[in-house]
Amino acid sequence: MRALLLSVLFVVASTATFGQSIRVTILHVNDAYQFTPVEGGKRGGLARLLTLRKEAIADNPNTIFTLGGDTLSPSVETRTYKGAQMIDAWNAVGLDYAVFGNHEFDIKTADLLARIKESKFTWLGANVIDTKTKKIFADTPPYVIREIGGVKIGIIGLLLPETKQTSSMEDSLTVTDYCSTAKKLVREMRLKKKVDAVVGLTHLFMAQDKKLAACADFDLILGGHEHTLLQSSSNGTQIFKMTADARELGKFNLNFNAKTKRLESFDWEIIPVTDKIADAAEFTPIFEKYRGLLEQLAVKVGATSVELDALSQSVRQKETNVGNFVADSYRDAVKADIGFVNGGSIRADLTYQPGPLTKRDVLSILPFNNPIVKVEVTGKLLKQILEHGVARSGPGEDNEPGRFPQVSGVRFEYDTSKPVGSRIISMRIGGKTVTDTATYTLATSDFLVSRGGDGYTMLKDGKKLSDAATAPKDSDVFEAAIKNSPNSTISPVVDGRTTKVNR
Repeated sequence: MRALLLSVLFVVASTATFGQSIRVTILHVNDAYQFTPVEGGKRGGLARLLTLRKEAIADNPNTIFTLGGDTLSPSVETRTYKGAQMIDAWNAVGLDYAVFGNHEFDIKTADLLARIKESKFTWLGANVIDTKTKKIFADTPPYVIREIGGVKIGIIGLLLPETKQTSSMEDSLTVTDYCSTAKKLVREMRLKKKVDAVVGLTHLFMAQDKKLAACADFDLILGGHEHTLLQSSSNGTQIFKMTADARELGKFNLNFNAKTKRLESFDWEIIPVTDKIADAAEFTPIFEKYRGLLEQLAVKVGATSVELDALSQSVRQKETNVGNFVADSYRDAVKADIGFVNGGSIRADLTYQPGPLTKRDVLSILPFNNPIVKVEVTGKLLKQILEHGVARSGPGEDNEPGRFPQVSGVRFEYDTSKPVGSRIISMRIGGKTVTDTATYTLATSDFLVSRGGDGYTMLKDGKKLSDAATAPKDSDVFEAAIKNSPNSTISPVVDGRTTKVNR
């Protein structure tokens, strides 16, 4: 696996082609949580994607558009519209196929079913099963076969098994093994349906995508989930992922022999989606429909005097100034000894330059609307919590799904050269070493306490001291902390609360 460091890359992998060829173009994005541009309007924006799709179709009518999951949640707008705004946007863009991401299951099942019904595109998730009916969730197809330009392309959608830990998926739904599912269905497409190529549309970790490529005969895997521009290959199958919020568009040309229908060559290009690309006029009704909310979100709530690091790759791997400020706000709000934030709950995936902070900024950083509860824990339990938080922080370990701890009131050191479960080498609260038998109060999201979110199941062993039903919500706490700062201006710093050492 390697991150693609250049803004535009083009690679051609070809063999000799005899006779006229048939070119099929696939456009791909993943983890697109809002239809408006990000980074101050410089990157992303679904109106720009529509412009690029129109250009691609003008160049090649044999074009399809895919989404690698995570779009209905989390976002600022979803708190009001339950993901309907993204369905409207994707319908306008002309999306063809989307795989379920883990965060599609943040919204209630009834709302998700309504969103599926409203979609003019096809949702896929062959390994998402309703245990009550024993069928694929929402009666979505196990795969689709698209005949385009004279060739048959099979497309199957697969979701990561960690979804139960990283979303609010209801108990009656389950995610089965993606490898065994693919083995069965890809074989069926190849042997019975006689497809000419198979594309995996996935929401998995890259390591899982690579395993998937060895499980079944794929020609191409287009994924999502990591929020990082990635390209890899496994078992002869190319694997690609874009970053989040449509910052770039993947364009993949599959070239088939017109006579034999055999896939003979493959071209790909990564297209940056920037403010140099015009908004498609056809997208204007979407902007107009949601203009009222967009204007409300532009209201200023305060300011920052320093750059804020809310990048996913930062908050999921190391101490950050945003993480510290959020953890401080949790701790202060419920008067606890410790503030604790799982890095994955900080969602903006942006850096914020010194200047005003708006309602959108606050809600983009903390969009889940989770109650902040107070829990009593022993020193022994606190160590288990922190051990879980750094269990995926070693070299080559992917710290998904966002368990890395951002903390307040506690300082700890950890050594990733040690085995998982014994990496915490020191913990101090109020300048004193934490002892196993001492008790401390901890402020954190009820998602971690009640649902064991991000694998924090050990938090259920703590003594819950406050009721989630009446607890303050995460973004409200965060906003209040900004407003209550001197001149409503924050200046958070990284001050060594979390120290990674290798001895």
